[in-house]
Amino acid sequence: MPEGFLVLRMLVSWGVNALALWIASALFSGVSIHGFWAYAIGAAVLAIANTIIKPVLALLTLPLIVFTFGLFYLLINIAMVALAEWIAPNFSIDGFWSYIGVIFIVWVVNWAMYSLIDEAMRARARPA
Repeated sequence: MPEGFLVLRMLVSWGVNALALWIASALFSGVSIHGFWAYAIGAAVLAIANTIIKPVLALLTLPLIVFTFGLFYLLINIAMVALAEWIAPNFSIDGFWSYIGVIFIVWVVNWAMYSLIDEAMRARARPA
């Protein structure tokens, strides 16, 4: 693995999460994010929380996740977004369904962007 791979991956994750927050803010009236720093800090917290905190919480609560057929994992996702909201300035989410919408948008944007990146990497690796 190249030396700067982890740094590059975190920067990409930061940018993708900022895009997802921007889309969520535009789509949902219950999501209010104002200013560059709100997006930058919110996306950074979301990237770090999803990379470090979420897997640990998921592992610790795995029996509860299985017992609730995955619904508890939804609460973990809400907690990650709530953490970003709590830390970032000028960032607020009002209402349960707004949280669900933000989680869905973040998931879709991350899935789409990483699918594009993976496809570009595969195309680059193929011989011409």
